[in-house]
Amino acid sequence: MRVPNSVVLPVGTHVDCCQEEEVEEKRQDITAKITAMLAERKSNLAHCINNLESSEEPKFYVDQWERLKEMESCTLTILNLVAVNCMDHHDIKKLEATILEHVKNEELFPEVVRVLPPVYRQVEAAIVDIAQSEEMADHGMMDLQYLLSKLSQHKHLANLGRELLQDILRYLHRIGLVVWYEEIKQLENTVFLQPTFLITMFKLLVRYHLVQQLESIS
Repeated sequence: MRVPNSVVLPVGTHVDCCQEEEVEEKRQDITAKITAMLAERKSNLAHCINNLESSEEPKFYVDQWERLKEMESCTLTILNLVAVNCMDHHDIKKLEATILEHVKNEELFPEVVRVLPPVYRQVEAAIVDIAQSEEMADHGMMDLQYLLSKLSQHKHLANLGRELLQDILRYLHRIGLVVWYEEIKQLENTVFLQPTFLITMFKLLVRYHLVQQLESIS
């Protein structure tokens, strides 16, 4: 909701736990809830903006007003929900094909046709090698400066600078090869070369009925 011109593909899992007629019913329910959520967000933003504009000293709230207006201008494109059975390889391939079909759609992603400098591919290949090397810890976490020094050991990347590496990491973060939380101060110098490790951690920490499970502990 905070990213300009976002495209969201809702994915419904656990189809194997539903009757066939339930799937369509739940699909319609989820779509309706998303529509209602977006309408409520739009209404809330308009209400907050109106409150700031009608305050006695609106000049004191210019920063807040600008942030709200920026959020208001962020458009979302919600694609049709894809229902999958995660235990079925065919369904996973169907989801993969759907994602690829959407990301190649120039109407959804006007910048999809973009020629990257060769150094982007070279850094990507080198990072894959580092992530798969035996010396890489299972958690895949690496200090940004140390990563730069490792990459600089490659002959064709000897002149790689930190600023260019950061640009490349932003691209690799967007395509999901690495995770780099540059906007979080405590993590801005840490690059996660194994995003699947984070998924495993989140699965341990964030789970269904977590509150009830914690409350059951004496």
